[in-house]
Amino acid sequence: MSNASPVTFRRASADDVEAAIPLVLSSGPEAFNYVFGTPSRTPADFLRAAFPHGGGQFGFRNHVVGEIDGKLVAAGAGWTSATNLAFLLAAVGQFVPFFGALGSLPVVARGLRTETVVRPPAAGEFYIGHLGVAPDRRGQGIGEALIAHLLAIGAETGLRRAVLDVSVENPRAQALYTRLGFRVTAERPSTLRREAGYVPSHRRMERAI
Repeated sequence: MSNASPVTFRRASADDVEAAIPLVLSSGPEAFNYVFGTPSRTPADFLRAAFPHGGGQFGFRNHVVGEIDGKLVAAGAGWTSATNLAFLLAAVGQFVPFFGALGSLPVVARGLRTETVVRPPAAGEFYIGHLGVAPDRRGQGIGEALIAHLLAIGAETGLRRAVLDVSVENPRAQALYTRLGFRVTAERPSTLRREAGYVPSHRRMERAI
């Protein structure tokens, strides 16, 4: 990045929705398809509704974005177990208007099944997720800077342990996290699959903040 403008990070806003959506989706496209894909709606459609809403796991208030020369090049999120109930309630409040009352039920069921593989944070954990870097900016240290920024946010919570999940199909990301001091503490196999998408097996990684 020596010949490039530095990346700067800030809290996301509702206006970031279109630029942020592909970055967030890139963190786990098949899992997003598994949970949110329907014959008439895509995960991107759902995020266009949920992200500007603000609340919950998928709202802009849960995210940070990275910019270079005014262009969004990275996105990520960090949260704690204190938000688990609020995120669940926000999800229901976003699902029903978008998928309909009956259509929301299978989405909720798939989301809960996914959480057996990619688990919400437990007490004492600062969870890092939804990590995405623009394809033309990968390999420039932006992902490392994004994680460092999120770890700094985590330090402000007073928690001492950061955790994340990485797909077994993404060895490049695991190599980055290992280089940044994360270590694998568990591997959760997955058989979750449907026509729209699937949830790969994941490894839980953690490090001290």
